[in-house]
Amino acid sequence: MDALPILTTEMVIVMLIVIFAVFIFATELLRVDVAALLIMTLLGLLIFLPGLEELLTPDVLFSGFSSNAVISIIGVMILGGGLDKTGVMDRVAWAILHFGGKTEKQIIALVAGTVAIISSFMQNIGAAALFLPVVSRISSRRRLPMSRLVMPMGFCAILGGTMTLVASSPLIMLNDLIDNANRSLDADQAMQHFGLFSVTPVGVALVISGLLFFVLFGKYVLPQGEPVSASRGTGTMLYMRSLHGIRAAVREVEVPDGSILAGMSIADVQGEYDVRIVASRYAGKVLVSPPVEAPIAAPATLAIIAQPDKLKAFVQKGGLTLRPKLLEFRHLLARSIAGVAEILVPPDSHVIGQTAKEMHFRMTYGLSLLSIVRTGTAITNKVAAVPFAAGDMLLCHTRWEYLARLEKDRDFVIVTTNYPREHQEPYKLALALGFFALAISMIIFTDILLPVALMTGAVGMIISGVITMDEAYKAVSWKTVFLLAGLLPLGIAVESSGTAAYVVQHLLEAIGDIAPWLLHLMVAVLASGFSLVMSNVGATVLLVPFAINLALATGADPAMFALTVAISTSNSFLIPTHQVNALIMGPGDYRVADFLRTGSVMTNLFLVVSLLMLNLLF
Repeated sequence: MDALPILTTEMVIVMLIVIFAVFIFATELLRVDVAALLIMTLLGLLIFLPGLEELLTPDVLFSGFSSNAVISIIGVMILGGGLDKTGVMDRVAWAILHFGGKTEKQIIALVAGTVAIISSFMQNIGAAALFLPVVSRISSRRRLPMSRLVMPMGFCAILGGTMTLVASSPLIMLNDLIDNANRSLDADQAMQHFGLFSVTPVGVALVISGLLFFVLFGKYVLPQGEPVSASRGTGTMLYMRSLHGIRAAVREVEVPDGSILAGMSIADVQGEYDVRIVASRYAGKVLVSPPVEAPIAAPATLAIIAQPDKLKAFVQKGGLTLRPKLLEFRHLLARSIAGVAEILVPPDSHVIGQTAKEMHFRMTYGLSLLSIVRTGTAITNKVAAVPFAAGDMLLCHTRWEYLARLEKDRDFVIVTTNYPREHQEPYKLALALGFFALAISMIIFTDILLPVALMTGAVGMIISGVITMDEAYKAVSWKTVFLLAGLLPLGIAVESSGTAAYVVQHLLEAIGDIAPWLLHLMVAVLASGFSLVMSNVGATVLLVPFAINLALATGADPAMFALTVAISTSNSFLIPTHQVNALIMGPGDYRVADFLRTGSVMTNLFLVVSLLMLNLLF
């Protein structure tokens, strides 16, 4: 038996950095992209210390920013942004509503299957965010609770990320990690790159198993949700009252001379009386969504939204007159012009941690915040002072023109879809699909590099006007880009320093002879577990070098073990730490217990199906 590797100073340093990285990601002390940049910078400083010059070379330190994985993911996101801009989801929603039937099983199969296919060519969080309004519309039309549809959609979006090599960040970066490992391997041990559809049989099997699980057993594992009598199908007002705990009707009040409200700011009035002032009229000047700093004058007319008891107290204490119907605001706040909308805060939103008051929500977005639903609880008191969190469902009163403008803002997902808006030009969809097909065809039928093919389609969309350059910048999740680029040097250091080989050899010495299938299972379980406490990108970067060395040491296929890690990091169903799970938690009104119940079955199903398919194929 070969002598065991000797622990070196470089190995100790790398191990400490790996432990530090896992700690930072698991505790979320820093944003994942900030943590990745911190780790990259730390490695950069260490290589200038005496004795550590060989840890990494300066050119490798920043190579992540020019890697095939990073350029590929930028291309995928721009392509997805172009398709999104054309309104392709509206057409998908119409097709599902038209052909999808009326039973819950049929709709789950069609919705979840469609989103799985879409997420196989774009980031699964993007596919889920794009499809959420579609599910909302279907839920409303078919009178099905969102809780019965959103989880199958979200889980299948994650499963769809295993169907192609451009569907998820771990699979996109897999070939780059293989290249890093090949540098330290002999020519006869070097691994070949995976193609675009190399993983498709595994992904298809996972998607089919997920669909069958929800179609056959969904009624037993999915939350029952609200009864039909309280769902969207019975009317917007009843739905808003049941979910958000607030009546969404706009009422009009007169503020007479001498009212105690005169001179008070809108913010003070809303805070003291717990009402929402959505419009005001004074001296012939009308303001819709007036700034909260503005003072209330008298005589004036206000349009407000409030609970009946609070409305009554507000009218009495303020000496106001309640009008039986809208008079002065009937045109400005008519249902064809303004109304109440639901808006979701996605996991990568820049507004997380900020309050509506700090952001000047009305002035910036034209939104009057009425309520926040968080993990099933509606927050209505002093809502402007509540920091936003990932998965929050915001209930806002707004003019439809403002809402349409907000659809381009990636900090929010507009759940309300049935409102007047401008229609997309049909020719843009044809152009977008054409350039998308061109990119995929180049990948399949030519030897052109993956990032070059994807960027060809992306640049084509930009030049043809499908998407502007500024919109392309917004379509890219720079958080993901910096996460990938920042962590790749750590993966290289783990491999080049011999740390991976050292850990694997000593592990095998400690556990003795073990069946190859059990090692394979151990790799899959470890990757699944890591993805629950840290980003799937981080888990992939850290575990792929160890998996490759484990396979080499035991005579297994290193490429298959690397692929196992990249696929298994998508096995994130147990708790709402995955971005897609965080996204659907609010709209589905789910609790952690719902994910534990359904996700535990899905996790085990994923392990069994993926390992069987990997062993059959590779």
